[in-house]
Amino acid sequence: MFKNTLLILFLGFNISAFAQFSISGQVFSNESNKAVSYAEVYILDLGKSRISDAEGNFEFANIPAGTYEFAVFSLEYEVLKKHITISENTTISFNLNLLGEQLSEVLITKRKEEIFALRNLKQVEGTAIYAGKKSEVVVMSNLTTNTATNNARQIYAQVVGLNIYENNDGGLQLNIGGRGLNPNRTANFNTRQNGYDISADVLGYPESYYTPPADAIREIEVVRGAASLQYGTQFGGLINFKLKEPNIRKKVEWVSRQSLGSFNLFNSFNSLSGTVGKFGYYVYYNFKTGDDFRPNSEFDSHNAYAHTDYKFTNNTKVAFEMSYLNYLAQQPGGLTDRQFEEDPTYSNRTRNWFKVDWKLYSLRLDHSFSDKTDFSLNLFALDAYRKTVGFRENRVSQEDDLDSPRELVSGNFNNWGAEARFLTHYNLLNNENVLLLGGKYYQSKNSERQGPGSDGSDPDFNFANDKYPNYPRQSDFEFPNLNIAVFGESIFNLSSKLSITPGFRFEYIKTQSEGEFKKINFDIAGNPILNENIEDNRNFDRAFLLLGVGMSYKPLRSLEMYANLSKNYRSVTFNDIRITNPSLVVDPNITDEQGYTFDLGARGRFGKYISYDIGGFFLSYQDRLGVIVREVSDIQEERFRGNIGDAVTYGLESFVDWNVMESFSTNSNFKMNYFVNLALTNSEYISSKENNVEGNKVEFIPAINLKTGLGFGYKNFLGSAQYTYLSKQFTDATNSERDFESQSGIVGEIPAYDILDISLAYTFGNFKLESGINNVLNNSYFTRRATGYPGPGILPSQSRTWYATLQIKL
Repeated sequence: MFKNTLLILFLGFNISAFAQFSISGQVFSNESNKAVSYAEVYILDLGKSRISDAEGNFEFANIPAGTYEFAVFSLEYEVLKKHITISENTTISFNLNLLGEQLSEVLITKRKEEIFALRNLKQVEGTAIYAGKKSEVVVMSNLTTNTATNNARQIYAQVVGLNIYENNDGGLQLNIGGRGLNPNRTANFNTRQNGYDISADVLGYPESYYTPPADAIREIEVVRGAASLQYGTQFGGLINFKLKEPNIRKKVEWVSRQSLGSFNLFNSFNSLSGTVGKFGYYVYYNFKTGDDFRPNSEFDSHNAYAHTDYKFTNNTKVAFEMSYLNYLAQQPGGLTDRQFEEDPTYSNRTRNWFKVDWKLYSLRLDHSFSDKTDFSLNLFALDAYRKTVGFRENRVSQEDDLDSPRELVSGNFNNWGAEARFLTHYNLLNNENVLLLGGKYYQSKNSERQGPGSDGSDPDFNFANDKYPNYPRQSDFEFPNLNIAVFGESIFNLSSKLSITPGFRFEYIKTQSEGEFKKINFDIAGNPILNENIEDNRNFDRAFLLLGVGMSYKPLRSLEMYANLSKNYRSVTFNDIRITNPSLVVDPNITDEQGYTFDLGARGRFGKYISYDIGGFFLSYQDRLGVIVREVSDIQEERFRGNIGDAVTYGLESFVDWNVMESFSTNSNFKMNYFVNLALTNSEYISSKENNVEGNKVEFIPAINLKTGLGFGYKNFLGSAQYTYLSKQFTDATNSERDFESQSGIVGEIPAYDILDISLAYTFGNFKLESGINNVLNNSYFTRRATGYPGPGILPSQSRTWYATLQIKL
């Protein structure tokens, strides 16, 4: 009898502990007693949210017993917060009070920030886990910035430690790195759009020639190296562009943004969005044209995007997306150090052109088996090419021989993949935990051809092998690659404050190259004495396991302490395997990089006044790929790329955003906030078989990386001022200093530089006027020494520029 009583009590305790309840209700207006459509209802303690339907109804399922804080938000109403105890199925009515005034732009911004501030990713979002990871989210609607040229310096100002190349091409390409990673085309991040890959080849050639326009972006998610388990092995982590979604409140919404700027810039962005029944759509077209402050730098771009989705039920939705980008840009080439100091506007390249054609496709299924279990399947594909033609000898000062053939490099990228994710919440020891399991299949068949182009000056991308059979650099290769991955992570909530998140990723990578290159020898007079084809077929298979673990501890509502340790891996790319560059010699025995990332920090918010994220990191590279300058003979040097050695990078990264006006005034007509984003970084090559490397600094790392700025506003007027400073950084592992006698421009440090940017915006009815000045102080500086296209040589950054945008929204 005693045992039976204990058993009944035990079962009753567990039934109570694991009981799940539903919460349903309706949102009303207190003044009119009418339903409030599309209000946002949050359970703040659980990180769950729902949007009320057209009749104001909402529902949460499978909510554990407990007391929770609810928040209800709709733009025209005051925010309602309320604590409610749940011990059974519950029906709730929320009554919102009207603000009683027309909202100004400042007030809208402040109200958005109350719930949608620049933030970290939640522990769980969709079918992804971010607990214990270093993460940042750029909320585009909270920025007053130059979106007409996708100004990365302003857009990513609050993401700590980023190093940015400035290509001066109207923002057609994004070039960001960090923590010692080369920023070139963001190749050291796994770059995605709405969760699927957009780079040329994720492992074989991870460069991103396509970047969505800033006017179309809703949020930018940045997760550091700990993203290696869920998103791929890259040391940099993840960058995911979340584009704007169908307007659920309108059947048709039209937005038109027309921009003018310095150097004949014209940017036209037009979008349509809406929801009709269960069908939603968002489409845009973006045309951009202009010049740079240097001659020979015109560009034209056409970018289109279409998203359609259909909601079969409240639990099942299918979405299809297509993106298209086509642009042509003339490239003025690079400069030597002396040329840059004498005249940064100079260009001696009149025949260099670059062309990109990018087609992305995605079909996504999202299904909720219950409020605790979600599934997603994303099928995606890429059909693209990029072509470069021009004169790029390693002596940058050498004048272009207008009668000689240009070098042409043509790459075609065809790949497809599928990624499935299963995420479920489960109970263990009276705590709700989360399990994520997923898999990815990725297959590509890319090709790369290199040889003589035409001897003209127009953008002709046809090979001229028949006319120039003895052109010295010729090759033709295919790169069929295969990648299969299985991954998983689980959040173990040891208490309401402490969680541990271990994870794994198993990778199988098969990298191949099939093709041939020409070996051509010349005599002293320049006549060919040997011209033969050499086959170069390679097959590189490997399988490995990456492990990681994260920790999150929340002793206070205003404080979260986090830590993460994750393995990383960088595969050899086909650009490493076979491409001939007159400015660079690549080690034929080059191999993969390995290492790990460690993050430790504290983040949180003190009410509406201060948001912060302060932490340290440590990166370990084994067989780090790098560039050194080495002697070939007593009179000749060469730039050599290979596995230089083992290196470490470590530093402090801190971000603090202070809402100044809320701290001293309750006047909602005013807005003022001040932020400081500071990264202090050190690095060292701890071992190397190469001469003059061990003990040196790692490339692309400024010791001081500072961005600070002030946001301000009054009613419908908003503005921002931002200051950027980066200390000097080296561009090769031998830590070469600047040499004003060098004729190459590709060797040497990047000197320290600073820039001031100002942006303003004013809203009146359905219209919005934006304007600003970039590089207000008109400083002369550069951020990059290109070893190939669009150089080689120093690429000067833009002088002072202005822009103006008129937006119409109906």
